[in-house]
Amino acid sequence: MSTKEESNELVITRELAAPRDLVFKVWSEAEHLKNWWGPTGFKFSVVKLDFRPRGVFHYRMQTPDGDETMWGKFVYVEMEQPEKIVFVNSFADAEGNTIRAPFSAVFPLEIRNEVTFTEANGTTTMTLRGGPIHATDEEQQFYVGMFESMKQGFGGTFDQLEAYLAKI
Repeated sequence: MSTKEESNELVITRELAAPRDLVFKVWSEAEHLKNWWGPTGFKFSVVKLDFRPRGVFHYRMQTPDGDETMWGKFVYVEMEQPEKIVFVNSFADAEGNTIRAPFSAVFPLEIRNEVTFTEANGTTTMTLRGGPIHATDEEQQFYVGMFESMKQGFGGTFDQLEAYLAKI
């Protein structure tokens, strides 16, 4: 996995030993997402997945000890099977309304993410590019300050993706 930051965007690239069509599929179907998305060790459940432009992926995450529950959502912007998925990610409440992150009042409300998939010799290169939208300067700075933490978080999530792909 490699990471770099450009113009306040978090960029993470991961090589996956799986064909691009399969990697795209596990990003686009609830039966697959529930098996790998989210922080390592969290109990994860899909509330709703409507994989189309303006469709919503609403999900619930519970800490390993069961003491905390967090909700999140994607609002899909565009998808080009099997090359790209663009979505706006945010924290949510149980009803799917966008809310502030539970850990900070200055974490940006919405993050635009673009995931691209390229294939060579049966290996897929997946690149995630993400950055705040409609963010204040303070929110933008906070986001950039979170890069190391987000790299670790996405690293764990993508480790789960890699392990899941090896099983299916």
